[in-house]
Amino acid sequence: MSERERHVPVLLQQAIQFLNVRPGGVYVDATLGYAGHASAIARLVGADGKLICFDRDPAAMAQAKERLAALGHELGTAMPEVVFHDVEFSRAAELLEPGSVDGLLADFGASSMHFDEAQRGFSFQADGPLDMRMNPREGLTAAQVVNQFGEKELADLIYEFGEERRSRRIARAIVRARPITTTAELARVVAAAAPAMKSERHFIHPATRTFQALRIYVNAELEEIDALLDAAPGLLKTRGRLVVISFHSLEDRRAKDALREGAQRGVYEVLTRKPVTAEAEETDRNPRARSAKLRAAERRAGERVMGKG
Repeated sequence: MSERERHVPVLLQQAIQFLNVRPGGVYVDATLGYAGHASAIARLVGADGKLICFDRDPAAMAQAKERLAALGHELGTAMPEVVFHDVEFSRAAELLEPGSVDGLLADFGASSMHFDEAQRGFSFQADGPLDMRMNPREGLTAAQVVNQFGEKELADLIYEFGEERRSRRIARAIVRARPITTTAELARVVAAAAPAMKSERHFIHPATRTFQALRIYVNAELEEIDALLDAAPGLLKTRGRLVVISFHSLEDRRAKDALREGAQRGVYEVLTRKPVTAEAEETDRNPRARSAKLRAAERRAGERVMGKG
């Protein structure tokens, strides 16, 4: 399977539709990944347009640059200007001019690249070191959290960020089993401490929520999302679009609340009364799309604001 086949952008056509990509516009892909969404934007925005890309993962950024360089060779003079920022998207307000953006897209959470590469430590599907950092150049690893945090602290973060009701039982088992250094070890410990859960259509591995919680904590994902959603109104032009794709309730709740609050303040017109989800054809082709929810809003005319101030 090729890189292009493995890294399929979720809700691609819907995201492009709600972004309302126009030739000559300025668009931000806040979560570049393998540049699937960015490539589609580049094809539409044209030579007079501008594409601004954020990703704090150096490996993802390197692959995306290669893909966009190849697209540049294909499009020739029709390729827009592309600007790369290899930092957290929470810094968008520092790096972009107020009121300069026609569309901002964010595809939250880890990408398929993270889960596919065992050495990154995001998945229990293949054994690897407990790392989970999107930016491996800084911050605590998941192994440090698992092996150094107290039992109560572990239980609290597993409950808060994994929405795991059995967090205390799992934390107790983790502390008793330490040291834990690999994804497979951690998955075994969690599975032994808590039975498998059953969802509507498929069984969920008992370690799923614990791994989610550790990943969110290690990467400060919710703080990152809050910072971007807070900055978005000030970055968008009048009639500029914000499109966000989330993969679990903690992300989607933030997006829903930010758009609703923006509408109440007269900043946004919400374009999605209910979240847009993938059709069966897409979920069959790309199982990751099953949990994806897209929400979108358009910046209304009015006073220019930065964040909620």
